[in-house]
Amino acid sequence: MASWATDLPLSRDLLADVNGHVQLNGKGSLRDVQAVILAGGRGTRLAPYTSVLPKPLMPIGDRSILEVVVGQLEDAGIVNINFCVGYLAHLIQAVFDSRENGHVDITYVREQEALGTAGPLRLVDGLDSTFIVMNGDVLTTIDYEELVAFHREQGNAITIATRERSIKIDYGLLHLDGDSRVREYEEKPTITSRVSMGIYVMEPEVIELVPEGAYFDFPDLVRVLLDEGEPVGAYDHTGLWFDIGRQEDYERAINVWLEAEEHANGNGNGNGNGVAPHASNGNGVAPHVPTGNGAAHHGTNGNSRLSRLRRLKAAD
Repeated sequence: MASWATDLPLSRDLLADVNGHVQLNGKGSLRDVQAVILAGGRGTRLAPYTSVLPKPLMPIGDRSILEVVVGQLEDAGIVNINFCVGYLAHLIQAVFDSRENGHVDITYVREQEALGTAGPLRLVDGLDSTFIVMNGDVLTTIDYEELVAFHREQGNAITIATRERSIKIDYGLLHLDGDSRVREYEEKPTITSRVSMGIYVMEPEVIELVPEGAYFDFPDLVRVLLDEGEPVGAYDHTGLWFDIGRQEDYERAINVWLEAEEHANGNGNGNGNGVAPHASNGNGVAPHVPTGNGAAHHGTNGNSRLSRLRRLKAAD
């Protein structure tokens, strides 16, 4: 079970702005960077919900997670986004064909058969410069501009966005020697490690290492790169990260949203005016949302959204 103590204040601030674009990425300088969003999986870990709805369209508040992701990429300056779709692809296209997509050009790349997480890259045209690849079910406050800048500065072939994760083992853990004798016994230990967030920055040459028409995952690609002696980097993110593909994460994200909504509806800020999570009440009063340092934000002079985002950046 993951540790969430440091994530919850950030989560409330982020989800309070889900109805609008979440401007987390500075000046939006990534016009030369394409994005590939993997949105073709069946989402079996979220069954039975995903029997009728593709995982990237699972709702967070009154938006789908994929709409939040696209809004964040657009705010980073990215104008070309490729959706790799398969399962229930028509529903994803229906959502984005009927919404205002701003300055983003969306291309649909259809998988006729499952190709894994890296295999679909062979189907995407025009990846001739640095590009971002990510899962379509990731809710995070990562700074995409900073991530790409780190990748380029390090000269990596691929950079993996990582986050520290603590996992509680529900059983006593035994350490054995070669003779099957117990040398140590740990009762339900917590293991902390850095894990992949499902977000990558890649150079176009990497695609040549992906076999055509074959099932191929990102761990397979990373192993090939390491065998070839290519630089593989890790970008350390310390802010919010929800893997919506995990039911525990999805339920927690929903709970955080509902809590933010309660604050907005007068149960937390004391104004009782039914303020929406992303808005002020006309008098400049913003939802009462705790900040990352234990303080509380009661309102601003009309810049409530900007203030929350500044706190997000400071906490990250």
